[in-house]
Amino acid sequence: MLDTVLESYPKRIAVKKGFKCTLRPLESGDEKMFHQFFQAIPEHEKLFIKHRVSDPKVIKAWCKNIDLGRILPLLAFDGRKIIADASLHQQLGGWKRHIGRVSILVHPEYRGRGLGRAMVEELLDIARQIGLEKIEAEFLGDQREAIKLFGLLGFRTLLLLPDYVKDMQAITHDYVLMGADLKTDEEYAGVG
Repeated sequence: MLDTVLESYPKRIAVKKGFKCTLRPLESGDEKMFHQFFQAIPEHEKLFIKHRVSDPKVIKAWCKNIDLGRILPLLAFDGRKIIADASLHQQLGGWKRHIGRVSILVHPEYRGRGLGRAMVEELLDIARQIGLEKIEAEFLGDQREAIKLFGLLGFRTLLLLPDYVKDMQAITHDYVLMGADLKTDEEYAGVG
């Protein structure tokens, strides 16, 4: 099913004020551009990212070990520059196999254009097409804008754990798990 979905990429999308960009999954040749993308993220924001994205070895490993069925990194491009990364994570077996997890990061120069929202909506559509039933997103409590965006997209807070996680400088933060049910087109129409 995923192979069929991936046939629609690369794809051009338009967001606020007519800004257009191209979406496509991560490819092994994207390593240098992907590292440059993460270098543009302000240091204080990197503290909120689970992985040490400043380390070129981390990016190299991601680009070398692409498994789109497990982790689908969807990139947005402005020309040859990566301007956003949205990922859909899923477990291919076990008791969470029907649940996906999404994350989004937009280049600072491209924020406020609706790109993050458009990319999350794109991943939600993919999740529906591949048969996922639920979707989650994880945040630190300080990520208020992201939490608000996901709330607007139908996510609700499932769990809030005060001072539960530590950022890359070992400072504790609240952990917020948000989730949403993925309705298929038939369920929206009341068919089924």
